Amino acid sequence: MDIIQSLQWRYATKKFDPNKNLTQEKLHTLKEAFNLTATSFGLQTISLLIIENKQLREKLLPAAYHQRQIVEASRLLVLCIKDHINTADVDDLFDNVSELRNTPETILEPYRNDLKSMMKNMTQVEQQEWSIKQAYIALGNLMTVCAVERIDSCPMEGFERAQYDAILSLKEKGLKSVLLLPVGYRAEDDIFSSFKKVRKNLNDAVLEM
Repeated sequence: MDIIQSLQWRYATKKFDPNKNLTQEKLHTLKEAFNLTATSFGLQTISLLIIENKQLREKLLPAAYHQRQIVEASRLLVLCIKDHINTADVDDLFDNVSELRNTPETILEPYRNDLKSMMKNMTQVEQQEWSIKQAYIALGNLMTVCAVERIDSCPMEGFERAQYDAILSLKEKGLKSVLLLPVGYRAEDDIFSSFKKVRKNLNDAVLEM
């Protein structure tokens, strides 16, 4: 199907059908799409947590201001960032490059050292802000893939991150929650799904020089 038609079909789903679940094939597509998202230097300082357990999602619901999409969707995706980026993360990247591309260390070493230096010169807060930008790129990518695959989604910033981190034991994993994306299929009685999409006139939104 045409990509523009898919994006026209997409909307921030207000009500999911709790009886409709994503197939493992669809879930795998989303996993692959997340992993293939562009990240700065290819460092991938973001992670994706997929939650199916509805009891756990009920526990998370108050920390998302009782937005029912959290529980009614087939899955809840939680986009996370690394709490701290260290030299081992940089080494993991370049070791992977060396293995997959058979690139000599003599070529990789200056890039490896430059990226280590860059990470060391950032404060932890600066590292996290940098990673959050990567998480938003991943969110946009996932939403587009969802539209193409006819999977409904609803991007969410409105939740208590510290509570999510505590409930999901993210600190022990070295992660912090940043964004939520419930995914599944819209309910038939979701009246918002039939509303016309409201956007600026294309000539007002896009400037050409």
